[in-house]
Amino acid sequence: MPKFLRIGVHQSNVSGYTSKAWWIRRVGSTVFLRWGAVDVHGVGDGRKIYWTVPPREKTVRCGAVQPAKDYVRNAIARRRSHRYEPLAGTIAVKRRPANRGAELEQVLATILFVDIVRSTEKAARLGDSRWAQVMNHYYATVRRELKTLRGKEVVTTGDGLLATFVAPVPAVQCAIAIREAVRTLGLEIRLGLHAGEYKVSGPDVSGLAFHIGARVAAKARAGEVLVSSSVKDLMSQSEIRFKDRGVHQLKGVPKRWRLYRVDR
Repeated sequence: MPKFLRIGVHQSNVSGYTSKAWWIRRVGSTVFLRWGAVDVHGVGDGRKIYWTVPPREKTVRCGAVQPAKDYVRNAIARRRSHRYEPLAGTIAVKRRPANRGAELEQVLATILFVDIVRSTEKAARLGDSRWAQVMNHYYATVRRELKTLRGKEVVTTGDGLLATFVAPVPAVQCAIAIREAVRTLGLEIRLGLHAGEYKVSGPDVSGLAFHIGARVAAKARAGEVLVSSSVKDLMSQSEIRFKDRGVHQLKGVPKRWRLYRVDR
């Protein structure tokens, strides 16, 4: 049951970081995949890895054993070239407190998703050592802008980052600042923002708002900052200008959403 942990956004001797894990298993002619964000605690042999949220899952039915074996072999080879390291231990699910339901808090915030465009191509061109340096500078740059505009980092996922803001104006300002700052590193990013409610229980967050934000970011082109209509509607008094990008169906999200590009 091969498992891999994304490298390049953490150091093996540091505890308490977030990363991304990938898991694959074959049963006969069927392949089972699981992937998602993880928390890493401890170092060395004592390192423990937990899914931060339930992982995404996929089942691939290959029809015969040999195609399934080929699928697994090729998938593992791709992960090894995408800056993943083999993971020997298990990936656990965090235990929830018995009174978790009573601790749930509903929060309204503006959610920012940041993602590097064509990161795999850049990593292959630069090589592991140089790419690791670029990623360290990238996250330092993003976190500096988050701190300046009081954004709260929620999780990093490979080459992406999710943060929340109490209001939409600083969130959009931060997105613009991040876009300009990372260009000095030779990177192009796409950014998406959505305003909505989500649930908080201790360090855990959940809600459809996060999925909408991620889909908004996925619609952005290189260098674009896209916002959902819920963000624009909350910024009617702002001097920031927007350009209508039309109505879109966001994958896996109910109804169609009108998106706007930050025109600045």
